[in-house]
Amino acid sequence: SLTVSSTKLIECSTNSFSPESVRLVDGAGLCSGRVEVKSNQSWASVCEADFDQQDAEVVCRDVGCGAPAALQGGLYGEGEGQTWDKEFQCKGKESLLLDCDTSDRENNTCLPGNAVGLTCSEPDDVRLVGGGSRCAGGVERYDQGEWRTVGAEDRDQENVAAVVCRQLGCGSTVSVPPGNTTGGIRVSCYGSESSLRECLTSYDLRPGLTVICSDLLVQPDIFLTDPMGGVFRGHQGPEMFRGYNFTITCSTQPQYPGGSLLLTFTGSNRTQTQPAVNHSAAFLFPAADDSHQGNYSCVYDNYVFSHNFSSESELLSLAITASPLPAFIIRHVVVLLILLTTITTSYLYYKPTRRQKRVNRVSSMDLYVNAMEMVSLSSRSEAGPGEERAAQGTE
Repeated sequence: SLTVSSTKLIECSTNSFSPESVRLVDGAGLCSGRVEVKSNQSWASVCEADFDQQDAEVVCRDVGCGAPAALQGGLYGEGEGQTWDKEFQCKGKESLLLDCDTSDRENNTCLPGNAVGLTCSEPDDVRLVGGGSRCAGGVERYDQGEWRTVGAEDRDQENVAAVVCRQLGCGSTVSVPPGNTTGGIRVSCYGSESSLRECLTSYDLRPGLTVICSDLLVQPDIFLTDPMGGVFRGHQGPEMFRGYNFTITCSTQPQYPGGSLLLTFTGSNRTQTQPAVNHSAAFLFPAADDSHQGNYSCVYDNYVFSHNFSSESELLSLAITASPLPAFIIRHVVVLLILLTTITTSYLYYKPTRRQKRVNRVSSMDLYVNAMEMVSLSSRSEAGPGEERAAQGTE
């Protein structure tokens, strides 16, 4: 006998948007913009009335960003497409917007200016640990609520390292030494991605990846001091009086022991180098002149992880100007002014009035009486007998 079986066509319904179901557009970057969802191969804006804080938490998580920071209608424009015709009912714990329930909208209209705009915090989901710097160490990624070690196949290690250094703002890859940990989630990158979120991740474990990036050292600080008060703030930066001594200090944060600090003078071959004692070095200039005018910078050099690293400070622009008077004259003038002020104040404080002179002539201060007696005796000795009697009669 011949058995004939019939074939049945079974259709399965799915949610009306794909796993790449949500995006933020017209914002400042990946983590801000107008919320749009994909429906029937086209993108639709979401009305503010159909969206709440729990929905925002899921969207920020779905696009790989941090927690919601701002939620406001019309914040990033209206868009040119249609409006999403459902209301989201997320509980806030879902990983993807695809996992949220939806319901029909109560109101089929969305007024202009009500397309929801969302700003999420920037992701902080990659870090380097155990290397003494944010730009060196074992790679870890925040995944599914915990920090996990990142591993990679040998052929992928350089590409993954390049993405990690780029995402952390640590420059380029210097080396990828053997990792000291095991059990890392496997990540595979092309090397051109801006973050590990764009790379392929799987959970078959690989040895942990260690990365050292070029911007290993923190940027040193540079500042100007002077013991004589010869520096002042000009329109273009600090200005120093000619002839005054000054000191330029270079310092860096405690990070690695040793190293040196190099002071460079832009536009010339003049450099000075000192060891980084307590992570700083002071460069003394005994007398400022026109040759000291220009731009200075500090370069911090250190040999770490079998490589030479360096980091340069911002420029310090110094102008040299003529002092109104030589320094020693200024000091003497200041001393004389202080003495004159003291004498004048004392005189005005102790000087009696004319009436006090007549009333308290006998009981005046001893110094004043003695001075008058000396003047009187001197006058009598120089005057004749007649003049003396006349003076006594007058008294």
